[in-house]
Amino acid sequence: MLSRTVGEIARLIEDQGCPCRIEGDPAVRVGPEVVIDTRQVSPGALFVGLPGEHVDGADLAPAAGRAGAGAALVGHPVDADLPCLVSPQAAAGLSALARGLVDEQRRRGLVTFAITGSAGKTSTKDLLAQVLAASAPTVSPVGNHNNEIGVPLTACALDDTTRFLVSEMGARGIGHIAALCRIVPPTISTVLNVGTAHLGEFGSRDAIARAKGEILEALPPDGWAVLNAGDPRVDAMEARTRARIARWCAAPGGSEQDVRRVRAELVVSASQIAFDDLDRASFTLHARTEDEESSQRVRLGLIGAHQLPNAVAAATMALAAGLGLDAVADALSHATTRSPLRMELHETAGGAAIINDCYNANPESVEAALGALADIGRARRRSHPGARTIAVLGDMAELGSQSAALHAAVGSRAGELGIDEVIGVGEFGEIVARAAQSAGARARRAAKQEVAGLIELCPGDVVLVKASRVLKLEEITDQLLDRAAGGAEGRIHR
Repeated sequence: MLSRTVGEIARLIEDQGCPCRIEGDPAVRVGPEVVIDTRQVSPGALFVGLPGEHVDGADLAPAAGRAGAGAALVGHPVDADLPCLVSPQAAAGLSALARGLVDEQRRRGLVTFAITGSAGKTSTKDLLAQVLAASAPTVSPVGNHNNEIGVPLTACALDDTTRFLVSEMGARGIGHIAALCRIVPPTISTVLNVGTAHLGEFGSRDAIARAKGEILEALPPDGWAVLNAGDPRVDAMEARTRARIARWCAAPGGSEQDVRRVRAELVVSASQIAFDDLDRASFTLHARTEDEESSQRVRLGLIGAHQLPNAVAAATMALAAGLGLDAVADALSHATTRSPLRMELHETAGGAAIINDCYNANPESVEAALGALADIGRARRRSHPGARTIAVLGDMAELGSQSAALHAAVGSRAGELGIDEVIGVGEFGEIVARAAQSAGARARRAAKQEVAGLIELCPGDVVLVKASRVLKLEEITDQLLDRAAGGAEGRIHR
């Protein structure tokens, strides 16, 4: 945020209907940083002391002051040597501050983007942010800061130069996305897909669709609803918004006739799709309105066929905001992976490769990652005939009563895709391994600490490490890279 006084910050919060009392000097200037961690305090920062499970962040306000914070936003009075803004709930105060800052910049022409979906949110967010930033100053989340804390914290980074704000919005229940849209009202929203992520919390895909669609209901009539024409539950959400409709299609098997049937004020699609030996997509990006149609070639630097729909969705949102197709295609072709632990590619000195995709996992994202692994393996065998594909698959969290069946399904899928070796890790590791073995793969279950010792890599081999964040399987990636650096590449233990 722009540097401002404690008194000005209090007024921004109160203007949103959130009580805020100042303790200390209201003339002290604060900013530009807004942080919730004392380790991230910079000179003059606003420290927000949020209550936690084990520690009340308000009690850390004195430490924040010693670290250089200009003021603290807290839920109760504290004895600290810095001005405090006291609001009954610090999180509500943070949200009110964010909404006030967003409203300020919307009056200056800020365009706000909101992204949700069961899979691909963070990758699409990162692609869109890079496309927009190539044209004008853009603020977007780091990682997947997509909840009631991450969304307002991201918005607090706005200043008078910001033209675009990108928000990623997640949900674990009905009403969650609607609440996030009250903090950052969107101008352009998209629902990427409706899958099975968080199925255990929602109970059904129809309930997930109801929750995701809230991001469209928040749009104004002159906004844009960007819909995935290939997902029936998303495509049907047109009825839930008064906004203008843009649709995108990115199915590699779709025909030109199929695309022509899609109707909207803006239709964006991909054709002439090809993949290189690291499963990076090249394609022709088409944009069609009632008045004109144009196309440009794109070559993505991100691995995995699942990045194709992410890129087309990001392109559609950028085009809806008024960017030109030439600029969008060029920015997509130069985009990189920005969020850690998401399809990170590590190549060893011995010619093997490790794909580190350990930030999150659900059935759709695991299947996409396995597809990328299979494609890369086929391509690498052209130069390394003995190259193997190895999938280390950990638990997918929050799937509820369907967990066992869904883990079995991804194990089966690994076998069907011809993955050579599958190692199941975690509570459902045995289920994954048995299903993969039944589908034709060599498979076993292993404890997390055993996995790296089971794998010795040869030139051309590709390893995928994939699980929900709770398992922290990136530790396996680190161990494999350490072993490779030490010259331990050889064969997998039988």
